[in-house]
Amino acid sequence: MKNLFFILFIFSCNFNSAQGQKITAQKVSETALVADEFVGFDGFGNCFYIQNNVVYKKVEATILQYQNLSLGKITKVDIVNPLKVIVFYKDFNSVIVLDNQLNEIQRIDFSNLSTPIVATAIGISGQNKLWIFNSLNQQIGLYDLTNANYQNLGVPIKDEFSYYQTDFNYFHWINKDGQWNTCTVFGRVFSNGKTEAGKQIQLLDINKLLYTKDNLVYLKDVKQNTSYEIEIVEKSFKKIYYKDQILSIFTNKGITNYKITLP
Repeated sequence: MKNLFFILFIFSCNFNSAQGQKITAQKVSETALVADEFVGFDGFGNCFYIQNNVVYKKVEATILQYQNLSLGKITKVDIVNPLKVIVFYKDFNSVIVLDNQLNEIQRIDFSNLSTPIVATAIGISGQNKLWIFNSLNQQIGLYDLTNANYQNLGVPIKDEFSYYQTDFNYFHWINKDGQWNTCTVFGRVFSNGKTEAGKQIQLLDINKLLYTKDNLVYLKDVKQNTSYEIEIVEKSFKKIYYKDQILSIFTNKGITNYKITLP
């Protein structure tokens, strides 16, 4: 019995220690930015943001922009593929595809397809396809930008999304209970475990995510069940964004970039 208590005590100490660890962040730059929404940095380091319902791309000293008044308010800008930027207008059930100069190269109105779709979630996938969550049948699917074909994946999803995020291979979503699920391009759905609640979330891979809580930024590893506080100066922010070991903090004043090393 004493040995059992000793093992449980050691486990408890290790668990609490892991939960209390911190990650040091080194400030590397600050940039003034006036924007309604900071989208993020693409694979070439270009900054995307939205101001007055206009998409902006800052390339060093050059600023490109795209605006479409006829489609209402921008719902989402996807920059996973820097050569094919996706702008989603949910109210008009439409997507605009832009090239790297923010020129319009394709427009899709999902209401006019032979089999109509009501898109409530959009993201770029691999092989020139789009991830779509179709609220008509509550299914995730893939829309082929080349031949305009649409393919349902998996089974209907009853979850209410509190957050979703896509990349070339996966469609991730977190439901209102904090359960993190993933669908592959082949339609396989699996659970990644429970997440912490937070106003700002970014999924880093199928195990790790960043989130904010009580004006602090945390890294969570759901597989190892460990959390790390990331030490930054800002105590109030509008968005966090991580890419290539750089954590960007967007505030009312602009963007502060920190270099961090994730465990």
